[in-house]
Amino acid sequence: MTQSTQEAVAAGLGRFERWLSVWVALAIAAGLTLGTLVPGVFAALAAWEVASVNLPVAVLIWAMIYPMMVGVDFGALSRVGERPKGLIITLVVNWLIKPFSMAALGVLFFEYVFAGLIPPDDARAYLAGVILLGAAPCTAMVFVWSNLTRGDATYTLVQVSLNDVIMIFAFAPIVAVLLGVSDISVPWETLVLSVALYVALPLAAGLITRQRLARRGGEAAIEAFRERLRPASVLGLLVTVVLLFGFQGEVILDRPLVIALIAVPLLIQSYGIFAIAYGAARIWRVPFNVAAPCALIGTSNFFELAVAVAISLFGLGSGAALATVVGVLVEVPVMLSLVAFANRTQGWFPKE
Repeated sequence: MTQSTQEAVAAGLGRFERWLSVWVALAIAAGLTLGTLVPGVFAALAAWEVASVNLPVAVLIWAMIYPMMVGVDFGALSRVGERPKGLIITLVVNWLIKPFSMAALGVLFFEYVFAGLIPPDDARAYLAGVILLGAAPCTAMVFVWSNLTRGDATYTLVQVSLNDVIMIFAFAPIVAVLLGVSDISVPWETLVLSVALYVALPLAAGLITRQRLARRGGEAAIEAFRERLRPASVLGLLVTVVLLFGFQGEVILDRPLVIALIAVPLLIQSYGIFAIAYGAARIWRVPFNVAAPCALIGTSNFFELAVAVAISLFGLGSGAALATVVGVLVEVPVMLSLVAFANRTQGWFPKE
């Protein structure tokens, strides 16, 4: 990583975000340990369910998602026609390429390449998890990746706002189709409930909160509020990881290579999607401060949503939930490596 990139990382990421992969790894270790030592506690937590929704996890997911939704400005949608090239690239990647390429890679690896290493039922569960990741474009860490490449902040805001609107309507149908094609049974009512609970409602709550804060103190009040909530968001993610790996402890300890096997298609997907989006932006001569964010937005995942839906659909102890958590583990180092690459190659693109 270049010196300029290191400085950008230091400026764009807080202390927790900068070491998120380390915290996630420690949370995994804590989950495995606690799941072995106090299995009764995890069993009791798993029993707190209403309509297929685990209540402790729902609270934690809201702690992660709500601060992100406060940052979404629907007023930015009025600028959707400005510099459409980068927007077109990312929307095509997010909604026409990424979910389907992730499903294809999942089938390839879990049903063929790793067929002798993973039992068929586990393979289908991991496939469901990576499909959920591939169908959930990022909404929060996007702002960090854009900042690290000195991307156009207005463009990034427009992109996130438009993606959130599309996700309300497109996420459930895409997931249902891909899981159905993969012969994985999904109850539509549970999927729709998950989207309402973890996308529509937090988005509405974030919009109401944003409007009230804007009336009191404008953008400064909004950013101050989000900064105060940031520790709760990170803590929610880490406690969720502890719970997931606490339930998965026996399986993982019996098959320690499972994490690495799940990571393989996720890594190929991340670098492949970035190459497609970044290459398209270069061919189309998109300015660097738009090209870098549009490629990074297409690469990153809304893993909080994927984790929540996996738990709702398949349960806390499912392989699908485990696969989405592996997505959390690999995302931060992958995205930082892509940020470094983008900063080194900004000369490939015209200036603003």
